[in-house]
Amino acid sequence: MWRNSAISSFSSKLLSASNPNYHYASSSSIFTVDGVRSVLSPSQYQCQRSSTSSAAPSPSSLTKLGFLNSGTDAIQPLASKARDAVHIARHYGRCYWELSKGRLSMLVVATSGTGYVLGSGNAIDFAGLCWTCAGTMMVAASANSLNQVFEISNDAKMKRTRHRPLPSGRITAAHAVTWASSVGLAGTALLICKANMLAAGLAASNLILYAFAYTPLKQIHPINTWVGAVVGAIPPLLGWAAASGQVSLNGMILPAALYFWQIPHFMALAYLCRDDYAAGGYRMFSLADASGRRTAAVALRNCLYLVPLGFIAYDWGLASGWFCLESTLITLAISATAISFYRDRTTQKARKMFYASLLYLPVFMSGLLFHRISDNQQLLADGSNVVDEHTSLENIVQESEGANRKEGRQSTGGPQARPPVAYASVAPFPFLPAPSYSTP
Repeated sequence: MWRNSAISSFSSKLLSASNPNYHYASSSSIFTVDGVRSVLSPSQYQCQRSSTSSAAPSPSSLTKLGFLNSGTDAIQPLASKARDAVHIARHYGRCYWELSKGRLSMLVVATSGTGYVLGSGNAIDFAGLCWTCAGTMMVAASANSLNQVFEISNDAKMKRTRHRPLPSGRITAAHAVTWASSVGLAGTALLICKANMLAAGLAASNLILYAFAYTPLKQIHPINTWVGAVVGAIPPLLGWAAASGQVSLNGMILPAALYFWQIPHFMALAYLCRDDYAAGGYRMFSLADASGRRTAAVALRNCLYLVPLGFIAYDWGLASGWFCLESTLITLAISATAISFYRDRTTQKARKMFYASLLYLPVFMSGLLFHRISDNQQLLADGSNVVDEHTSLENIVQESEGANRKEGRQSTGGPQARPPVAYASVAPFPFLPAPSYSTP
């Protein structure tokens, strides 16, 4: 009896030392292994004891089976929180990008940066260029976001825009207004601090014009296309003002190109999306033109307005003669697509004109940057012109003097010898009159 109790106590200690999840109750006892209860007889207990003593499970294997807690259990809530934070950041980042119309805002930044480089003169302040582009991007993002806030119901009716963040419900209108206000104020303040008040004023006025004039006009009158063209022409003027601190006549060439370029671009887009614009309740020019003839005529007329801009840039000393040639060629190319659309008013021809307009603008701006003439180059050119004019004037004077001498010789009958005193001075003595010599 004493031997059996000693063996039982010893075996229970052995089992508890090898595996703490085992609990011994009595000789004919109840064992629990993580909530699994089993009643063992003494003989079954001996078999179980021998099997467990021969192959006791390791803590790592029990951890894999879920019988033991590990240190990673405490890290799992942190990992899930980090995963949720990344998901939220991606969600709102995508919503902000779509609210800002990211690709359109990048195009606005490109035009503003081009204007900055053109207005920089000899040396380009690259830090100022980066600050100006950042401020322009913020203001453009704010304007586009406010545009979508005001057009939630209209965008929900159009196939092209119904999946935007506001109509789809991915973000609230109050959140979008907060985003637009904060980024617009930050962009304007950045331009005030890093550029000048003129550039910041142009940015703020463009935001107001786009969000509070162009946006409601889209539902009122077809003139909204021309107001939108003015909005698109201001960013390069903003960049020029940020670089030079003033608005000059040379700085109007790129804004003029953007103004005339936007008309055929948006006429083609409005013709292609007529049904969608009608469903959204927008009053576009193409909706009042069933045949499309007036739409094509307006597009062609504004394409022809682009032709002289290359020559003007060359004549005003902004670019070289090569740009004049390149600008003329690409303008004739987009005009050819407009003529084709005017003759055959189909969606295929309108799409070709739309793609040509997409190609025209980057080529025009790249050529203007590549062939631009700095102030030093312009001064050298002006100096060489002055030297050439002076040289030509001297040649004219010399030729006229030679002609006069030749005429004098012919009138006197040939060259005659002059008295020696005449070679010295007009009068040998100041108080005596000049001598006169009579010819024999």
